[in-house]
Amino acid sequence: MAAEQSAEQPAGPPAGSAGPPVPMIDGGSLAALARERVDHRFKALPPDAEGLTVGALAAERRNLFTGGFTTPVLALSAEAIEANLALLQTYSRRHGLAFAPHGKTSMSPRLFARQLEHGAWGITAAVPHQARVYRAHGIRRIFLANELVDAAALRWLAGEMDADPDFRFVCYVDSVRGVELMDEALRAAGASRPVDVVVELGAGPGARTGARTEDDCAAVADAVAGVSTLRLVGVAGYEGEVPDASPERVREWLRRLVALAAAFDAAGRFTSLAADEEILVSAGGSAWFDAVADVFAEIPVLGRPVCRLLRSGAYVSHDDGHYRHLTPFNRVPGEGALQPALRLWAQVVSRPTPEQAFVNAGKRDAAYDLDLPEAQAVRSARDGSVRPATGITVTGLSDQHGWLRTEPGTVLEVGDWVGMGLSHPCTAFDKWQLIPLAEADGTVTDYLRTFF
Repeated sequence: MAAEQSAEQPAGPPAGSAGPPVPMIDGGSLAALARERVDHRFKALPPDAEGLTVGALAAERRNLFTGGFTTPVLALSAEAIEANLALLQTYSRRHGLAFAPHGKTSMSPRLFARQLEHGAWGITAAVPHQARVYRAHGIRRIFLANELVDAAALRWLAGEMDADPDFRFVCYVDSVRGVELMDEALRAAGASRPVDVVVELGAGPGARTGARTEDDCAAVADAVAGVSTLRLVGVAGYEGEVPDASPERVREWLRRLVALAAAFDAAGRFTSLAADEEILVSAGGSAWFDAVADVFAEIPVLGRPVCRLLRSGAYVSHDDGHYRHLTPFNRVPGEGALQPALRLWAQVVSRPTPEQAFVNAGKRDAAYDLDLPEAQAVRSARDGSVRPATGITVTGLSDQHGWLRTEPGTVLEVGDWVGMGLSHPCTAFDKWQLIPLAEADGTVTDYLRTFF
């Protein structure tokens, strides 16, 4: 996508949703990002690009390795991003799922635009700040996968909903007290229309958030029915928190979620919805969406249409650690394969012994909360040739240095660039505010602005 262009309009509504197509991200906001000036705020960008707009720099199509970028530099594979976007779009349509990818993975408006172009129902957030970023870029459907009890955030939300009748916002509720706090804040803000909520079913004893039992869920639903500021539209949860997760345990919990939706429907808890409005049933992180697709296919006919909403987010960049091992496509290879898109290039700055080397990327640059980076490629400082990083292992990270162990006979010199795959994309993106999007030959075609 050219840096100065706005996103195209979608061809039609995503699978599992009723009504008109979701508007794309605001093209004016993307154009504004392209007009932002390159300067010292953005790590690794060429010093001689100082003062250029992001769009002008993208138009130069510089090479990541020879175009003046400084190390360390995080880059995204243009080919992998495009393949992953297309794969989840196809997967969602094949399984009759709507898709609201979790934006916390990248917090990048350009990636949000691409996801919406590929049929996303909306974008999922975790905290109010993320929702504010989404609204600043014109996103019309936001699913907040958390209970929202912050009075200041609810006041902001009421204002957004009043100002834009086409804005759709949905969030979790998992406690009677939470309902009370939401109602109090929304009434104080003079909210003119109710906030749509889904009751969150907890994933089991000791799991994260969510009402723990079906009776607890019913009590929360009763509390919602007792206030005018909220409207119950479905049920939701996160199967990634199922204790000692296994295919059997995850499916067992998902069937509880489906049964809860059916029980609520039978009890008339969705009568505030119009006859053609959808009941939302939502789950789906990036590790078990195959189980979500399987069990959501079992949802019975309810009194209203059902929107089966998947929320996986890490798929867009995938990774070389946590999600590479957990991706559902490992279990169902016939569905396709995600491609890792993140690579951090750092330079060897010290080679004190034959067994040790140090690169100039550390905790401030690389994700490390789940797995250490994985050395994958070496680019020679002598002739620019690239070879596999055979015999090189990342053993630790300091603030600004990566510790490498090298096996006997490994050729690695000061000045060489080492390309590393990263684990857990969320904590990779949040360390970089403007990320080059590079093709396989190193040509940088765009830059992805992030907001954390």
